[in-house]
Amino acid sequence: MAKSKTKELAIDGKIEEDEWLENTETASNFIMFEPDNGKAISENKKTEVKVLYDNEAIYISALLYDDEPDKIQRELTERDVFGVADHFAVFINGFNDGQQDYRFYVSSTGVQMDCLATEETEDFTWDAIWQSSVKITHFGWSVEMKIPYAAIRFPKSQKQSWGINFMREIKRNAQKFTWNHIDTRIGAVLTQSGTLEGIENINPPTRLFLIPYTSAYYQKDNFSADKTLKAGLDIKYGINDAFTLDAILIPDFGQTKFDNAILNLEPFEQKLDENRPFFTEGTNLFNIGNIFYSRRIGGTPIISKSTLEESFANNEQITNYPSTVDLINAIKISGRTKKGLGIGFLNAITEKTFATIKNTNDNSSRTEVIEPLTNYNILVLDQRFRQNSSVSFINTNTSRNGNFRDANVSGLVFDLNTKGNTYNLSGDFKYSSINDTESYDGFKSFITFAKTSGKYRYLFNGKYTSKNFDSNDLGILFYTNYYSGFVNASYRILNPTKLFNTLKIEQEVNLDVDNSTNRIQNTSWIQTIITATTLKLFYFQLGINVLPFETYDFYEPRQTGRFLYIPRRFSVYLEMESNKNNNLTFDITPSIEKFDENKRFSYRIYAGPKYRFSDKFSLGFYTDYSKNSNNIGWVDSDNSGIIFAKRNIETLQNNLTGKYSINNKMTINLNARYYWSYSSNKNFYNLEDNGRLTANNSYNTNKNRNFNSWNFDFSYSWWFAPGSQLSLLYRNYSQEETNSIQRNLKQNINSVFNANMTNILSISLRYFIDYNSVKTKF
Repeated sequence: MAKSKTKELAIDGKIEEDEWLENTETASNFIMFEPDNGKAISENKKTEVKVLYDNEAIYISALLYDDEPDKIQRELTERDVFGVADHFAVFINGFNDGQQDYRFYVSSTGVQMDCLATEETEDFTWDAIWQSSVKITHFGWSVEMKIPYAAIRFPKSQKQSWGINFMREIKRNAQKFTWNHIDTRIGAVLTQSGTLEGIENINPPTRLFLIPYTSAYYQKDNFSADKTLKAGLDIKYGINDAFTLDAILIPDFGQTKFDNAILNLEPFEQKLDENRPFFTEGTNLFNIGNIFYSRRIGGTPIISKSTLEESFANNEQITNYPSTVDLINAIKISGRTKKGLGIGFLNAITEKTFATIKNTNDNSSRTEVIEPLTNYNILVLDQRFRQNSSVSFINTNTSRNGNFRDANVSGLVFDLNTKGNTYNLSGDFKYSSINDTESYDGFKSFITFAKTSGKYRYLFNGKYTSKNFDSNDLGILFYTNYYSGFVNASYRILNPTKLFNTLKIEQEVNLDVDNSTNRIQNTSWIQTIITATTLKLFYFQLGINVLPFETYDFYEPRQTGRFLYIPRRFSVYLEMESNKNNNLTFDITPSIEKFDENKRFSYRIYAGPKYRFSDKFSLGFYTDYSKNSNNIGWVDSDNSGIIFAKRNIETLQNNLTGKYSINNKMTINLNARYYWSYSSNKNFYNLEDNGRLTANNSYNTNKNRNFNSWNFDFSYSWWFAPGSQLSLLYRNYSQEETNSIQRNLKQNINSVFNANMTNILSISLRYFIDYNSVKTKF
């Protein structure tokens, strides 16, 4: 029960004001969530939580008792990073519909973490503006939080009834406790929250926030230097208590994390992580149906270099080809009605982009449009009901100005659970329509039935994707023209045993079949996975994958209707992690794959230590090495047909990460990555109609590839006020690619460092302005 607050509170973690002391409504008697689910918290670790409210926010205090306060883990990290520290959290569902939580965490060192949580995901890219403070005491530690109503969503009602739960983590024991018991025999977690009553007759202030920002860049490479000054504005406006408008004007993403460039020999594009805040914060509604890939917005131009060059005269060459398209602006509106209808709308516009083409005879230049002015939008309607089920409609639309390709994709998605959350029925139907020089339509659908509770669980899935289904204008899709069946059966322990804290055993069978030929695709598998954590907090996962029959790859030939024979294969991996509470930790994952073909195999090892020198300073290093012997892959197409090669592939990636936290608001970070990979072709073959290969002794084009990439980021970040950040970044990077194989590591490193190294120094300032705090000054 929340109590109304009438006096000012200092959010200092001390919990000594009369408002707290006189409040008799206490949430206590916490129950263990993991590992020993259902066990009551001990008296010497008791936890007491109280809630107050006013017209602006809710206020939470927590007393977290610990009979060994000197053993409380206290690693300092940057925001949204869970280090080796104790944590307290509150999970809030303003609609009490069991579908989405606003989760607010604070560590024993005062570091904030927050996320939007569904049953499937926790989105920590979402950052709210709220206050918290902690104190280490003689009895344990204490927490105070102030969470403005602007940070959460709830219906406009005189009396509020929210879903709520409180969580406490004792890191050294790897234990988590919750106020309202979460029974792990039940698959759904969000539906097992408690209820917060007592918030009545609130009149929240206007939700209007302005975040102006400015940044300065100095960039230098071997050929030129440049200075850039940028400024822009983010706007967040609360249309009402449940809906919010976000707008970004003159975007600046210059300090986002670098992409991990690789030597991509696959028939598919490399899927990149989204690091731009506007497209990561609070976008879970838009991810329903999995037909939105935000990197399409401002991604690579629609007209590729190779396509552009096909129309060239012999005396023309490209002198400037932008690798990305600039974003002009973007807005998104999202929220949920009192009756559980979620509505999301996102619109973004990218600018017209040109390539520059030079005539080598007279040195004249011309430009060619490689991406027209383009509008992207998404509409989502998500109706929730019965606290555990939903039906959703999604539509994505891409409209390009002029005679360029347009696309529209719609989807209907349902997720239905029984009242006791013991069984689930889910599925979708998606339809795509492409308007191009040759227009086409397609569809995709799946249905899943699963038992989602108890020690023993199972899942059955069926899927169909038509040949012409295409969601790639605003989504990302690799596989089409197939139907599939998937079965998963699993067993798990719900409480620790004499050997394990956790143990889960899964058996899976997946069968993908090409629609046109009814041949089994190489994306099929039979797999056993065993995952466990020992009593000493050692983690391991063993995976055994076998395909005891011949299959076919319908994508590697890169020509519709053609396929490649794949022999039987077997693979195994073992992932191991030491106790993360130790100062020195070590991860290692060896794996091997063997084909039923002479000397065709691959192996890989990922390994690395991390050392925590203190609660402020840590360094981590990992290496990822793989070798693929006698791999078979596409290299070319010519008059003789589709050319494949037998090749050796070797890849090495090293990463160095470092962190020094000055305090819970200031952090210095280091991230360095070196990547090297080569593909050395030995023999060439022609692909026959039956998927087999025959020797091609006449093909002699050099299709070897040797690729090096270097990235280095050294940054300082200071959250000097709620929602306000000053950041300084030094970045350098370089890439080098050649057809000449170089197997000497030292020479490869020298090559990438002697290539055109780009150096960037940038500073960025973002300042959060709450309209309510400044309106009286004007």
